[in-house]
Formats: sequence, structure tokens, C-alpha cells
Amino acid sequence: MELLKQLSEAHGQSGNEKAVREIIKKHIKPYVDELYTDKFGNLIARKKGKGTSVMLAAHMDEIGAMVKYVDPDGKVFVSPIGGVEPVVLLGERVQVATSTNEQLEGIITTRDIQDGLELTKIPLIDDLYVDIGMDKKTAEKAGVRPGDYINIIRDFVELGDNHLISGKALDDRVGCYMLIELAKKLKTSKAEIYYVFTVQEEIGLHGAKTSIYSIDPDYAIIIDVTESDDAKPKAVGKCIAHGPILVMKDAEMITTKCINDWLLAIAKKKDITLQQDVSDFGTTDALNVSVSKGGIPCTVVGVAVRNIHSTTSIACKHDITDALTILEILLKNPPKICL
Repeated sequence: MELLKQLSEAHGQSGNEKAVREIIKKHIKPYVDELYTDKFGNLIARKKGKGTSVMLAAHMDEIGAMVKYVDPDGKVFVSPIGGVEPVVLLGERVQVATSTNEQLEGIITTRDIQDGLELTKIPLIDDLYVDIGMDKKTAEKAGVRPGDYINIIRDFVELGDNHLISGKALDDRVGCYMLIELAKKLKTSKAEIYYVFTVQEEIGLHGAKTSIYSIDPDYAIIIDVTESDDAKPKAVGKCIAHGPILVMKDAEMITTKCINDWLLAIAKKKDITLQQDVSDFGTTDALNVSVSKGGIPCTVVGVAVRNIHSTTSIACKHDITDALTILEILLKNPPKICL
């Protein structure tokens, strides 16, 4: 899991994915024929082939926060990036990436927590600030400006003996990891495969919309994670360590039945549980990919994670490897689309 560890611990909030992109470029370059970054920041890797053309996509960006302003006492107030719950940021160790390229250490807190008072309500994002141990003049001299990224510092670890992993940004560094691993496994595939690593998914699926204009796949498979239902009584559906996830429907789209049927058939043949997710909430890059150009058949494969959109998510290694097995079999000689 060393590669996934590198990806998880790298900083890459929406609009600032460069560090993640450089890791991916290094690891995928030996296994593709063409590698380039488009004008919007998406990384596109192409393996040439004479067979069916397939796009695989995962987003590089993560949720987080940005400097909004610094008050006279030096409190660094924050603006959220993506759908982050303010309460999960409390007490986190962070680094403010300043305009002078310094990394200033800090802790996210509130006035009540700072003074040891009992909380009477859940803090809002406007209540949160970073304590960097400086007054405003010193902070500004150190280069702190509105727009600076606030990076969460969190180690990637393995948990217990149940093959679980934990770290920040598993949404969607797990997907990025899977695309790199597939590139290694599919070097001899007959297919024309585009491995697309998108930007700014967490703030509106923007990278997926622009990435598709430089390629023209027969169909696409988006690799992403989804929230688990583990905490619910008698949880059904999306549970970690119960197999990978196939999204049938989310709040914004219905995935392509033909592709779903292929994946379900492979899972059955390999005796892998492929959990089918029918959701009323959220969506993925698949939405913008599927309605681009003249329309692109599309589905979503991934794994469930606990604590999604927090600073520390949990996933199962077996779910990841089982998803890779299913996708590898399909993509070694992918069939033509059958609508």
C-alpha cells in the first residue's frame, strides 16, 4: 500500500492538485504511450490499442479549507473547499501554505474551545479559525494571505487485523491508485484505454466536464468511493469489507445497464460480491462525462469508506483488490457497447 500511502498523504485540494498529479505521472508513465496535462489541469494518460476505446477516470482533488481572512489577533479564519463538515476539522493539525512558500503550522479551533468552554451548539464554518501562534502583522509578514490553502496533516495507517486502511483523501485517492494499478495490469490489453485523473470534482465535477473534449471513448467507467452504511442498524448495501460497489443510480444520474451487466457477470463468475448501490444522494464525475458531446455510456465502480468527507476515512484493502480484479477482466478485451 506504499503508493496509496503517498497519494493519501499528498496535499491536493480542489484547484491545487499539482503534488498529486506529479506522483501519478511518475508511477503511470512506464505503462502508457502518451501522457499530458490539459489546460484545466486534468492528467490524461493514453494506452494505444486497436480495440474498444474506454475512458477510466478518478478525481485527484480532496476537500479542505482556504484562508478567508486574518483578524487583528492573528486568527486565520477559513472558507471550506467542497462538502466538508466544520465539526470534523476541530482540533486538526494543519499547515498554511503561504504566498512566500512557507508552511506555517497551526491548529483549527474556535473561541469556546480555545478558552475551554463547554460547547452549546455545533460550530459553523464561520466559527473556525487556525491558531498559528502569531498576531496579524507577523502572520502577514510570513506571507499569510486570503486564498492560501490550509493543508490537513494526517498519516496513512493500517488498522487492526481486518485489512483496513485509514487516511485523509481516500476520496478519491483510492480511485487514483486503482487507475495506476490497472495501467500496470493492462499493458497488453487490446483496448484503447484513457486513464483520466480529474481536478475540481469536489466543488462541482468541473474537471470531468473539460477532460472529455480531448478524447472520444466508446464508454467510460468512473472509479470513486461512496459513504458506507456500516453504522446503521442491520446495515445493508454499502458496507466496507463486503465487496466493491457498483452504482446503479445516484441523485443525478442512472448508470448504463449494459456495462453494469458485464461487471455483475464477471463478479458472479469470480465469486466476488459486487454491492449494487441505489442512492438518492450525491453524484460523481460520471454525471458530466455521461452528458458530454453526444452522450457517453457510463457507470461508476468503487468501494465504500467510513467517515467520507472527513479528515480520516477508513476503507478495506480487499474491496479495492476485488474491484481491480473485476475491472482487469473486463478491460483485457472489452466488449462493444450494447444499448
